[in-house]
Parts: sequence; structure tokens; C-alpha cells
Amino acid sequence: MLKRKLFRTALGYKAQFISMIIMIAIGVGVFVGFNMEWVSLEKDVTEFLDDTEYADYRIYNEMGFSKEEIDAISGIEGVDAASRVLSVNVGIKDTKDALSLFVVEDYVVSTMLVQSGEEYSEESDGFWISDKYAAKNNVSVGDEIVLTYRGMEIAGEVKGLVKSGEYLICVVDENQLMPDFDSFGYVYAAPKKIAEAIGMEFYPQINIISKLSKEALENEIRDAINKTTLVVSKDEHMSYAGAMSEVEEGKTMGAILPILFLLIALLTMVTTMHRITANEKTQIGTLKALGFKDRKILTHYTSYGFSIGLIGTLLGILLGFAIAGFVINPNGMMGTYLDMPVWKLYLPWFCWPLAILTVLFLTAIGYLSVKEMLKGTAADALRPYTPKKMKAMAIEKFDFFHKLPFATKWNLRDIWRHKARSFMTLIGVIGCMLLLVGGLGMKDTMGAFFDLIDEEINNYETRVNIVETADNEVVKEFAKENNGDWVASASIKVVDKAVTLEIYDVTHDLIRFIDEDNERVTLGSDGAYICSRLTEDIKVGDTIEFSPYGEEETYTIKVAGVIRSVMTENIVMTKEYAESAGIPYHIGAVFTDLEQDSIADADYISGKQSKKMIMDSYDAFMEIMNIMVALFVVAAVVLGIVVLYNLGVMSYLERSRELSTLKVVGFQDKHIGKILISQNVWLTILGVIIGLPGGVAVLYILIKSLAGEYELSLELGALTYSVSMLVTFGVSLVVGLMVARKNKHIDMVEALKGRD
Repeated sequence: MLKRKLFRTALGYKAQFISMIIMIAIGVGVFVGFNMEWVSLEKDVTEFLDDTEYADYRIYNEMGFSKEEIDAISGIEGVDAASRVLSVNVGIKDTKDALSLFVVEDYVVSTMLVQSGEEYSEESDGFWISDKYAAKNNVSVGDEIVLTYRGMEIAGEVKGLVKSGEYLICVVDENQLMPDFDSFGYVYAAPKKIAEAIGMEFYPQINIISKLSKEALENEIRDAINKTTLVVSKDEHMSYAGAMSEVEEGKTMGAILPILFLLIALLTMVTTMHRITANEKTQIGTLKALGFKDRKILTHYTSYGFSIGLIGTLLGILLGFAIAGFVINPNGMMGTYLDMPVWKLYLPWFCWPLAILTVLFLTAIGYLSVKEMLKGTAADALRPYTPKKMKAMAIEKFDFFHKLPFATKWNLRDIWRHKARSFMTLIGVIGCMLLLVGGLGMKDTMGAFFDLIDEEINNYETRVNIVETADNEVVKEFAKENNGDWVASASIKVVDKAVTLEIYDVTHDLIRFIDEDNERVTLGSDGAYICSRLTEDIKVGDTIEFSPYGEEETYTIKVAGVIRSVMTENIVMTKEYAESAGIPYHIGAVFTDLEQDSIADADYISGKQSKKMIMDSYDAFMEIMNIMVALFVVAAVVLGIVVLYNLGVMSYLERSRELSTLKVVGFQDKHIGKILISQNVWLTILGVIIGLPGGVAVLYILIKSLAGEYELSLELGALTYSVSMLVTFGVSLVVGLMVARKNKHIDMVEALKGRD
């Protein structure tokens, strides 16, 4: 009997049961999916980097390292493996494409995984090229390619297609956000081949595998070779740092969205189960009168909470796999950024305790909801559920309240009488607004940031990268002939932080600088300018000292102002101020308004980047951003519809007697519908008022957590405000209309026969 009743009751409350299952599934699914995403990414990346002997440290010196020096470093206690490395950007003959040429002398560090073709050989005369670049450019094993570098040509056969941990994120430099394998990839070559091609051995880099701390390794290297070097840990290298940044972002997202969804799901469950058992009070009394024991009745009604929790949790785990699989796959969002051979999904261990606790918690809710109803005799239980007597609202003491329209007074009293339901409706609206404002606002902020770079900061057409050994005077003459501006960069250590020192010569307005208010700044020659991220430790007017890596001498500069940086943490100054302070520099890039094709190749040019190519990488980033925004919007709409519809139907059931009374005294269905909808509108307006600033706060957290490496200024366009409010009101109105229509089918005899 109870089994049949189980299904009949579930069918009678199908809207509530389905909505609760959906909310639990979404809550668990979002938690599982977002946490599975970062856990899987961390494990896949770690495994790939381990398989390719990814270096823990990279040591740089522009003059290169001798065999004696690599032997001395290899002999340091705590250094497990070390090898000299040459890594330079080269061109491909008869194309605009570029490749990062990677040559490792001792193939025990920074290796690669061959996807097709021959295994790597140090005696080979061929190349091993990125399989993604090869796929985009129709390059196959056995094809011949010709690399160009400083006017030289290096020809060879493609021996294999590979993946490498060194190029997990394959970008030209920090100015390019996203990989573009249509025009840039990487290629491995044997040391012997490159030495024969350039006529010498030159290795300005050493890659090291070691568990020593950075400070300890720096000291050991200084003692071993008595030479100042730049030591960069894997945490500062693009591939590892970028991948781990995605992991941290995943952790942040896994801590924000799932909490919101799970909290709303559980609160919805508490409210709905209480209302269902209240409506079932007469049924519970009937079961007691028929002789069913309290334990049997408790088990029966508790099974609803258990079933909802179990089904919702299982569906949530499946949804979590779908969410994580959407992100973690070679053709998905993360596949456009990271280049790995294996994309496995791992369910985090802590998801199982969460799933079990969720089912137990929902079971407990079902148990506690019906336990109160079983107190007393069967006769007590048979009496219809009577809501607690409501105290008069404070505003009822004022005369103006009694002059309000009937619908207004009725809605105010109903909201006050059913505070839990009203509160949950408000939470649903606020949650919808938080997601919409946070998602759309992130798109606005990043879009405005990239527009600022494109239209205000970068005013050039082509960036020409210069080789490390080029003569400054030759490069200055090149800049003059091509109406160009130039920049010299060096890594320095300031307030225990590695930052970039940039020295500019801007005479053609090709590079611009802005302050924190996005107003243009003209660099003066009376001091240096720090980026906004350094203002916590350094103030305008301060004097700071630093030594460039590779230099022994210390230089002193004064801080003259603050600018907004694009990507890197940097200190900027004019060449005049650098020369007055005695700071040596080497020009690293020239900016010109000429098209890339019109600039002749030269042995001091290592590569050319058009602004369009850089902006295209930003566009690729925005495509991923748009997918994220779409997910936020869908989540917001689903959240709003499920929560509001569930609570709306419950409120309809709670107020069936009152609504029937209104119909008896002459109110038309249309008028009653307006009363019901107006209450939703009131709560929606209040939710929007609270949700807007809440959404801005969520956006601020997202910006700091997900894009902390950029100096972003929070931007919210009028369209974001409009769309957020319209979507929220639209969801609320649609749900209100769906619930209001039920009034036409109310059974007035059934609703009115009970006695309060």
C-alpha cells in the first residue's frame, strides 16, 4: 500500500520533486564539474611535464655558457640533471610563420613525446616539429622545411611530430595571450646540426632539474661558476605558470559557484519538503488512524528526501563529468590554450564525501519535516495543517496602510506570513542577478581592456624583435629609417620581486602610456614610472635600488609616477633618464607603422609580429570568455526558473484556500493572476536592487582571482545592467504567468472544505 502511495504522492507533487532533483543535480554537478576540472588539469599537466622531464629552473646569460660551466653546475649537490639549451625564434622560408627553435645539448632535460614519426636522435639531420602546427599548416613526416635565422637558411627533413612540456603554452612572447598554431609553433633540432649550420656552439641557457630552492640554487651557481646569471623557476616560466594559473582559477570557480548553487538547492529542499509534509498532514493522520506505526510512516516520508537526494546526486555526478569534459578535452576551451597528449578526467576524492553528505542531509530533512507532524494522536494529525497565527505587521498601525489597494495589502500580509518562501524567492532572484552581472561584467571588463590595448596603447602596425647580440647603434638606425620607436627590456629584482625594467624611446607616438584613470601619460625624464601592482610596496617619490640580472653594479632611480601596465609587472623610463642614471640597455624590439611584409629581413632581426596577430590572440581569448559568459547566463536562467517555479507552485498550494475564497467572493481569474504576479514582481525588484551591487562584488572577486596578472579596471556597460535586469524580470514574469494559470483549475470545494 505504502509503495503505491509513494508513487502516487510523487506524481501529485511531480513539479516540486522534479525541481528539487534538478536543483540538487545542478548544485552537485557544478561542484563536481568545476572541481573535477582543476583536479584533472593539475594531474594531466603534472604527468605530461614529468614525462617530458620539464625543467625546474632555467638559467640565462647573454654571453652563453661553456662546457666547464655546465659541468660545474651539473656537479652541484641537489642538481639531478642539467643541460645547455639554445632557444630562439626562427622563420620559415617563403612564409610569414615563425617557430621557436629548441636545441638541448644533453637530452635528459626538456624532452618531447613523439606522436608520429621517428624517435629523437642527437645524430639526426632532421627536425621534430609541433604536431599542432603541422596539422594547421599541412606539414607531414618526410616533408622538408627551411628555417631562416639572421640571414642563414637551415634545411632539414621533418622526422617526427611531437608535443613538449616546454611549449605546453606555445606563444611568441608575453604579449600574445593565446597560442596561434596557424602562424607559430616550435621545432626541435639536434645540437650537431645547428652547430654546423651556424658555425659555432652557443648556449645562452641552462635547464636544470632540481629540488633545491631558488635562493639556494642561485648561491650554489654563483659559487660554482663565479658568474652573475638570471635564474627563473618553473613558477615563472610561461608553460608551468600559465597552466597552474588555470588550476588556481578552477579552484576559485570551484569555491564560488558551487557554494551558491548548493546553498540554494539545500534551502529549496528544506522549504519544499516542509510544505509538502504540511500539505500531507491529513494523509499522515489517516495512516495513523489505519494503524500504521510512526516508524513506518517516518520511513515512508523520509524515503522522499532520500530518493530526491540519491537521484539528484547521481545525476549531478553525471552532469559534473559533462561540465568537466566540456572544458578538459583537446577540442574544448582548455585545448585551445594547452597542448597536451592526454586529457583524462579525475573525480576528486572529496566529491564522494560531499555526495554522501548531500544524500544524508536531504534524508534528514525529509525525516525532520514529518516527525513534527506525528506528534499527538491520530485525531490531532487528521486536522488540516494550520499555519502559525500571524502577528500584525508594524506598518498596519499606520492609516496609509488601510488606504492601500486590496491586492497590495493581501500581498504584503502573504509575504509576511510566509517569510521562508519569500526569502527563498528573493535568494533565487539575487542568485540569478549575481550570475548575470558577474558573467556579463567580466566580458565587459576584458573587452574594454583589450580595446584599450588595441586603440589606445599599441599604436603601431608591426613589432620587430631584435636578437640579443645586435648593436644598439645599428638598431637605432633601423628604427630611424622605419620611423620607429623602440624598447629595451631587462629583468630586475625590486622589493623581493622579479619585475621587468623597460626603457623606451618614443618619438612617433607608436607606444602610449596611461594612468589608472585611463588618461594618457607622457613619460618625463625626471624619474621612472611603476605599474599599479607595485604601488603596495613603492610610492611616488621613493628612491629604489636594483641590479639587472647579469650585472654586478647597483643603480638608483627615483619614482616619478604610476602607470597602468598591460601584462607584466614593470618599471618604465625614458632612454634619457636611463642614460642619466648610467643604466646600460640592449634594444629588444622596434615598433613601426609599416606593414610586416614591407620590412626587409636582417641578421639582427629575430622575428616580426603584426599587431593584428597579437589582437587575434586576444580575440581567441574572448571566444573562450564568451563561452564562459554563455554558461553563466544559462546557469542564471535555469537557477531562476527552477527556484521560482518550485516556490511559486508551493505558494499556490499553500494559498489554495485563500485563492478559492477570493473566487467565491467574486474575484475573476485574471484579477487573481495579477495579484499573484505582482508579488513576484515586488520580490524581483527587491532582489534586483540587492543583486546588482552583489553582482558587482562577485565581478570584483572574479577579476582579482581569475585575472590577477592583468591590471584590469572594472567595467560594466549599460547593456549588461539592462540585460541582467530584463532576463531576471523575464524569468520572474514567465514563472509568475505559469503559476497564475493554475488558478483556473483550482478545486474550490476541496480547498474550502477544511477547517482552520
